[in-house]
Amino acid sequence: MAESAIAFLLQRLVSVFENEVTWFPGIQEEVVHLKGHLEVIRAFLRVADAKQESDEELKVCIKQLRDIAHDAEDLLDELELVQAYDHTNGFSVILSRFSGQIRHMKARYRIASDLKGINSRMRTILGVLAKFDTASQASNYTGKAWHDQRGDALLLENTDLVGIEEPKKQLISWLIKGCPGRKVISVTGMGGMGKTTVVKKVYDDPEVIKHFKACVWVTVSQSFKTEELLRDLVQKIFSEIRRPVPDGLESMRSDKLKLIIKDMLQRRRYLVVFDDVWHMHEWEAVKYALPDNNCGSRVMITTRKSDLASACSIQSKGKVYNLQPLKEDEVWDLFTRKTFQGKSCPSYLTSICKCILRKCEGLPLAIVAISGVLAMKDKCRIEEWDMICHSLGAEIQDNDKLGNLKTVLGLSINDLPYYLKYCFLYLSIFPEDHLIERMRLIRLWIAEGFIEAKEGKTLEDVAEDYLKELLNRNLIQVAGTTTDGRVKTLRIHDLIREIIILKSKDENFATIVKEQSVPWPERLRRLSVHNTMPNGQQQRSVSQLRSLLMFGVAEQLSLCKLFPGGFRLLAVLDFQDAPLQKFPVAIGGLYCLRYLSLRNTKVNMVPGKILGKLKNLETLDLKKTSITELPADILNLKKLRHLLVYQVKVKGYGEFHSKLGFKAPSEIGYLQSLQKLCFVEANQGCGKIIRQLAELCQLRRLGIRNLREEDGKAFCLSIERLVNLCALSVTSEGENKVIALEFLSSPPPYLQRLYLSGRLLDLPDWMPSLHNLAKLFLKWSCLEQDPLEYLQDLPNLSHLELLQAYTGDTLHFQCGKFKKLKILGLDRFVELKQVILGKDAMPCLEKLIIQRCQLLKNVPSGVELLTKLKVLELFDMPDELMKTICPQGPGKDYWKVAHIPEVFSTYWRDGAWDVYPLESFKDCSPRSGTVMRSDERSTLSKV
Repeated sequence: MAESAIAFLLQRLVSVFENEVTWFPGIQEEVVHLKGHLEVIRAFLRVADAKQESDEELKVCIKQLRDIAHDAEDLLDELELVQAYDHTNGFSVILSRFSGQIRHMKARYRIASDLKGINSRMRTILGVLAKFDTASQASNYTGKAWHDQRGDALLLENTDLVGIEEPKKQLISWLIKGCPGRKVISVTGMGGMGKTTVVKKVYDDPEVIKHFKACVWVTVSQSFKTEELLRDLVQKIFSEIRRPVPDGLESMRSDKLKLIIKDMLQRRRYLVVFDDVWHMHEWEAVKYALPDNNCGSRVMITTRKSDLASACSIQSKGKVYNLQPLKEDEVWDLFTRKTFQGKSCPSYLTSICKCILRKCEGLPLAIVAISGVLAMKDKCRIEEWDMICHSLGAEIQDNDKLGNLKTVLGLSINDLPYYLKYCFLYLSIFPEDHLIERMRLIRLWIAEGFIEAKEGKTLEDVAEDYLKELLNRNLIQVAGTTTDGRVKTLRIHDLIREIIILKSKDENFATIVKEQSVPWPERLRRLSVHNTMPNGQQQRSVSQLRSLLMFGVAEQLSLCKLFPGGFRLLAVLDFQDAPLQKFPVAIGGLYCLRYLSLRNTKVNMVPGKILGKLKNLETLDLKKTSITELPADILNLKKLRHLLVYQVKVKGYGEFHSKLGFKAPSEIGYLQSLQKLCFVEANQGCGKIIRQLAELCQLRRLGIRNLREEDGKAFCLSIERLVNLCALSVTSEGENKVIALEFLSSPPPYLQRLYLSGRLLDLPDWMPSLHNLAKLFLKWSCLEQDPLEYLQDLPNLSHLELLQAYTGDTLHFQCGKFKKLKILGLDRFVELKQVILGKDAMPCLEKLIIQRCQLLKNVPSGVELLTKLKVLELFDMPDELMKTICPQGPGKDYWKVAHIPEVFSTYWRDGAWDVYPLESFKDCSPRSGTVMRSDERSTLSKV
């Protein structure tokens, strides 16, 4: 991780040089020397990071390097502050917070002196590091350690295994069946999931051995070299076919080795397993040596990286098996077998054991490792078992029996490139089992400075790439997705979290406070507070604090009382969900602040003079507060990228959710860095704000409320200039007010989500050209012409919701149309009498919601053809329709919906909406059925 600290500092230095700093006496020379030292140290650390775990002296040196890097980073920030003094009136107030009584000129000389001291410390450490021959030692250490760990998985007996029958059966089927061409079958999953174990049992299966004429297993080390891998493969092939190895094998080049392999396998049906492939070039090095001999040959690959698995298999039209965690009963079976030697768990230990197993999350390696520890515990000492449950991280750190677990899981972390290590370590700040919002994480990464700028991409685009890479490495998991397939929330495995918390603490990356009595480190850079306020006696450490985040804190907050010394260099302040009543006055002095979230607090007003001082602010999240207006001072925030100010208003069950926006300054066009602007009240300032939108060319997401009909032309002209727009939400002044879109001739080319609430004279001619559109909501449109004709050929439309969108009596989904649609909602079609689904229409539909269509007496004709339909919800529909699908009684259409797993009907009863499953319609009187819990209800998605 030390390399990440150095790389981060080098990135900061680049920005210092690019910003044309007015150099103070003595500073420029020292900054140049600093850059040179950092480049040398970075090259060293690329091979030293892995070695430090086994070398205490090296570990101390690397820790000192991190501390120096942090000190240098602080000085660069102070340099920026002093520089700002020359360009900003009134900055002396800010300067006084950072240098106390030291005047402006003295601060310059102090920074120069401190930089000189840092360079001196670096020269000293460089002299110490020169004696380490890390290049060879580090690679030998990594490869040997990992090879030893994997060998154990190949020796497990069947009695030690659970949960492998299903994947084993599927993999064997893929191996011996199918076309005769060579196929690559990849097995992927996070470290410790049992990939090697499962594939080895497949490899040793008698049916597999009988089917293939040559079977070879190759273990790939992280220190892989092409010639070594090919040489190993040659030796094992010749051993398998019982022939002597060719002379001169040790001196052969890779091309010769590949020819030998290809020649020996050309006329054989072979199976080659490459266990634990880490990088694509490892597969590229051997794939051309493995002939596609039309004999039914197969190649199997195990890897932790999902994208690598897909890439290897897709080239041969092969298969990918994503190995899943053990099921609950399998977990308990394996745990009791290992911990209690097959005996039952004592009843008084059951709850503690299940708590421990929840942290294992079905990971076989973790279950076996922790079982080994618990098996040695006294079963009468309940407190010892309970301690492991509540301090598993410390147990992983200190218990040698868990060293294997820590090594296996830690390898994935150590393999990360430098630019991902800080991003991944940052996940340690979130509480256990916390669902991490994707965009919140991305904005935090950007604010922390972890994202490197790349030509042609925004920082958000680069951050998305980082996130995808972590997902592909199976280090984080998708917890929730939107209806159009975008990742919405993320989570991290509990044991991975414990390991990165240990690394974070060891490297002083972040401090997590869950108890007031826990001491803080001397150097505090990031503080994450969970559920309890910090002890006021620990205020000495906050001068270098970069980030402060609160999770689950119920006490009232006062920054001045909590940290009376102030924050010197704070960049991130996240008070989401905190019990905050007023906008914190202390924020006004935070010149370096880049991220401010007061989401879901009780703040109702933003002081203009305070907000206007935050010159470096990039994200201002005031969502779900009571703020309805922003002061004109916000126009000073030229770096602002994300502005979220709105509340969600839910009118009732099944209703489209609506947003309450805010009044923005009419000169909003000055904020030209904005990428997200939600939701602006448009009926103010004589339409000037609508014209100003044309200046916001970086906008990706825009939300407009109360758009006046007379502003339609100006609105369309502005939207045409927003070529980067991906999501657009527009609401008219009222249900009967028109959204004038006829002036829009060229819509944003990358539009993916479109929400229109208001009357439409016609559906725009350009609608069929929105080839990227995945989600479309039309509300109050009252179209006289069937909108489906315009929408049916949109190639990526996956979610369509229509509320009072059409005045006709028939909706016809034509044969073979809406090929990607997964969710369809129809609501308040006053004249609708029939819905017809043609053959192969909506073949991917999974959820159908029909609401308040009082003239619709029958379920849609053709619904029985929707083989992938999982949910049908009928909300406040006529009794005549419900009787047609009763399991008993009339039920003439019951057969049409019998294949759908979940069919619900929703009615108003006793002042509330109740939901009934289809099975409750026994007497053809749905209102007498069994009521579902409210949290099981299925509703239309939010606009």
